[in-house]
Amino acid sequence: MKNFHPTFSYFIIFLLFTNVLYAQQFPVTGKIIDGEKGFPLEFSTVSQLHLADSTLINGVAADLNGEFELMAASGTYIFRFDYLGYTTVFREVTIADAPVNLRNIRLNADGQQLDEVTIVAASRLFQTDIDKRTYNVENNVLAQGASASELLNTLPSIQMDEEGGITMRGSGNVLIYINGRPTNMTSEEMENVLAQFPANSIKEVELITNPSSRYDAQGVGGIINLILKKDQRMGFNGSVNASVGTRDKYQGGVNLNYATGDVNFYGSYNYQFRSLFEESESLRRTTDPTVSPLLDQDFDTQNENQSHLLRAGMDYNITENTTWGVYGQLNRSSRDRLRIYNQRHLNQNAQLDSLFIRTLNEDQFSRNIEVGTTLDIQLDTLGQSVYVSASYANNTQERTEFFDQRFFDSSGTEVPENFQDQIYGRPQDAELWIAQLDYTKPLNKNARLEAGLKSTLSYYQPAQTFDQLDLNTGIYVQNDTIANRFPFDEEVHAAYAIYRNTLGKVGFQLGARAEWTNTEGFDENSQTTYSNAYFDVFPSAYLTYALSENDEIILNYSRRINRPRWVQLAPFYNAQDLLNTRLGNPFLKPAYTDSYELGYNRDWEKILLSGTLYHRRTSDAMTRIIGFLPNNAAVQLWDNANYRRDTGFELINQFRFLSTLDATLTGNLFYSEINGRNIRENYFNSNFSWTLNLLTNWALPDVATFQLMADYRGPIALPQGKIDPMYGVNIGARRDLFNRRATVSVNVSDVFNTRRFKIQTDDTVFSQTRRFNRESRIATVAFTWRFGGFREQERVQRERYSDDPF
Repeated sequence: MKNFHPTFSYFIIFLLFTNVLYAQQFPVTGKIIDGEKGFPLEFSTVSQLHLADSTLINGVAADLNGEFELMAASGTYIFRFDYLGYTTVFREVTIADAPVNLRNIRLNADGQQLDEVTIVAASRLFQTDIDKRTYNVENNVLAQGASASELLNTLPSIQMDEEGGITMRGSGNVLIYINGRPTNMTSEEMENVLAQFPANSIKEVELITNPSSRYDAQGVGGIINLILKKDQRMGFNGSVNASVGTRDKYQGGVNLNYATGDVNFYGSYNYQFRSLFEESESLRRTTDPTVSPLLDQDFDTQNENQSHLLRAGMDYNITENTTWGVYGQLNRSSRDRLRIYNQRHLNQNAQLDSLFIRTLNEDQFSRNIEVGTTLDIQLDTLGQSVYVSASYANNTQERTEFFDQRFFDSSGTEVPENFQDQIYGRPQDAELWIAQLDYTKPLNKNARLEAGLKSTLSYYQPAQTFDQLDLNTGIYVQNDTIANRFPFDEEVHAAYAIYRNTLGKVGFQLGARAEWTNTEGFDENSQTTYSNAYFDVFPSAYLTYALSENDEIILNYSRRINRPRWVQLAPFYNAQDLLNTRLGNPFLKPAYTDSYELGYNRDWEKILLSGTLYHRRTSDAMTRIIGFLPNNAAVQLWDNANYRRDTGFELINQFRFLSTLDATLTGNLFYSEINGRNIRENYFNSNFSWTLNLLTNWALPDVATFQLMADYRGPIALPQGKIDPMYGVNIGARRDLFNRRATVSVNVSDVFNTRRFKIQTDDTVFSQTRRFNRESRIATVAFTWRFGGFREQERVQRERYSDDPF
């Protein structure tokens, strides 16, 4: 006879022990109904509380018939019964070694609740901390039914360029975090994800303008942290939502949560379909006598984007002081794109020399999966704690573009032998591993020490293929100049320490972060390896002085790094438009930024004022340079400029005129200077610019909440030109129905259709003016239905991705 494995023996003992415990518990049953009409209150919540101090022991949710069953040991307890829009009922229940049937528990509708909810106040739009602002966007009317990128575009301090890139306070190189974790995607991939990520899955947005040493040193322009929704309410509850927008934009989703005293399960699913158009036109003038002096170009694009976002997780309170969490996320998206290019070569009299009509049909599929686990341990009651996390993310993209290009001569006659049929493939695979350990130790009432370790391992496998049909043989032939592979690995290992203290009216925080970086890329075409290993220390310092209880002065400094991404390094020719191509630079170096801020915050009864004077100096600033090729093609290159300097003043005023009306006015005036004379003598530019943003809330009792956002962005300096000003207005309205169980909202973005990009580029041999328009005027109707008890859970896990020094 075979011996039992010890693990099996332990399992048998566990089952027996569990059975003994279970035998000492007895079912408490009953049915929760409406006190007046007697219908069942589905998914209402039942909580078992200690008689002595009303602390939570256990909880369940009723079923569709309002019936419940909760297992409890012998003793006397308080039972609490909750349902949204009804008064809470408490019962003292004694369990004496036998099942208990409480029969019908009648809840009466709350007399203070109205069929149409009366909104009594407009909520504050944001909270300020020493190094960040947190915007609660869960109920953002303007972003209902929109994407994450459209949501970000409604927030002060954030602007988006013509390619979907994000700037903050006029500076690019912004790092995107999701739930406190950096993404493993390039800027182009991140743009696609944000464009297909539903805004209603986001609870808060943190704008971290000058991050402390706790955060990764990457991200010169700051960090934007998207905090996703994760319910932690007792019992079973959730919501369903749907929206429809003009020109075929649809969204639907469900959010579910089930929580007992020790375990919280949460999950959500969101689907989006968005059809969007793009338009572009440009005119390029050149002094090169070997080509046509004028190139008149335009294209029209129709995009159809679909995405599925599935999230699930669990938080388990192993003990009173230890919480273990696991989570997973899957994002599948696809894009079908049709684009038609018209490229006219004109002579000095603007007469046609030749014409290319290039038609693009694109199929793109991507999948991003992330799994992770966290362990949060409170070592004592004084605040000493350890937090451990580990995560893995994988991103796969299949992208194939099919081109048909027809050629017409100066008379407008097609030349069949110049016809081109091309297939352009751009597959990508990426992996991201992150492991992190954080330790916090209070030293006394006001002092605290923090320290931590973190490793971030990124592995990319980008490639591209380019095949062109040989009209004589009917066989596709690969272009070996364009086809290439560039595997790229990046490892960053970091350690940090932060000391903070408060001495009277003065608070300070001193920190340092050490990072060792090792990168390696391999150009398959040239069989060349590009390696770089370096060690850096990034200090940070924060100082606050409380002038009074409601106003303070803040002074801070940090040093940051902007490491080139693989898409900037890979020596790939972008073959989508061969007259306007891009090429990476494998010799691109990291850029370093010293950032200084002096701020003042004051909170009166009806006015919140926040002003910040800031200065950033970036050495080896990574910048885009446009060069000119002999075939009348422009190529966009990356290079390191000597420096870039940005100095500005940002002022935020929130006015609470009435209990139901507020307005937030944000202004940013800044001076930018970029010096690229190390690249070419004339690569120098500077300008003054400014941004304005007005965001208002008006809660009209018994009617709706109205929201308006208006913004203006001034000119932006580039090494070879500038981006012209741009402005727009968004409006929206929201109304709660059925005792707040339902919400309907309507919004219109870019009401006057004015968000158009215009870029001027000037060089020694050419100049170009380009206008670009993404579909931005969109009307959306959204509906949300909520169900369950909606009682907040007593014990909520700490948000480890927040940083609140004082």
